Amino acid sequence: MPIKKSAKKYVRVTEKKTLLNKKVKTAYRTAVKEFLALIKDSQPEKAQAVFQKVQKALDKAAKRGVIKKNTAARKKSRLAKKLANLKK
Repeated sequence: MPIKKSAKKYVRVTEKKTLLNKKVKTAYRTAVKEFLALIKDSQPEKAQAVFQKVQKALDKAAKRGVIKKNTAARKKSRLAKKLANLKK
């Protein structure tokens, strides 16, 4: 346990940031799972709508620093590729 006042504050700050980061991370992971389920069920119209939600969630996660910018871009690219293959 921290003894100094500043160390105690840092523990509180870290807990808050961890909760916020976890919330952002679960949001994009849930969106990706929902998208992949629609791809598996071969529903391109619904998947297209959910894909926009996934992109937004990934961009927010990258903006907050939860994931890196290139990681978000790579995930979006791979998911877009799956959507394009489904539409064919």
